Amino acid sequence: RPVDVALKVVGVGNVGTRCAIMLLEGRDHPDPLFLQIKEATSSVLEEYLSPSPLEHHGRRVVEGQRLTQAVSDIFLGWTRGSLTGHHYYWRQLRDWKGSANIETANPQVLLNYTRLCGWTLARAHARAGEPVCISGYLGKGEVFDRALARFAERYSELNRQDYDSFTAAIRSGRLDADFEH
Repeated sequence: RPVDVALKVVGVGNVGTRCAIMLLEGRDHPDPLFLQIKEATSSVLEEYLSPSPLEHHGRRVVEGQRLTQAVSDIFLGWTRGSLTGHHYYWRQLRDWKGSANIETANPQVLLNYTRLCGWTLARAHARAGEPVCISGYLGKGEVFDRALARFAERYSELNRQDYDSFTAAIRSGRLDADFEH
């Protein structure tokens, strides 16, 4: 049964969208469940591709997650706001996903982590696409691997340049920054 709802501040990828946390209680008092309810808007890809065949943006997100993930959250679902008509999807707030602390990781941990991320991404693409076509496109050599590594190196340099410009703007006074928390 629903107990309480609170608005939640979302990350930079979702700025401007609605997000809430809902506390539900199971059969017994010490049986809480927290759901995150996020607004789903049209895909940024629709500007370049055909619109999704799924009219409900929340359903599009849920179907995409179910397609690419080996195991999805059992609470994953979608709904439409009864008053506003906005599209939403929900999931368990904390689903115990693992991660690595890359800020303090040594090179071997980073290498293992990037291999795991690459394998996971490849598996998601294989589940969502045509594995034989993808394999044929990538080929058997190292051309794709090298191209991806070159892209990562160039993107890393661009990131460094952006950071340097950002910190220079702060030092020169063109940009105000408050580093106190």
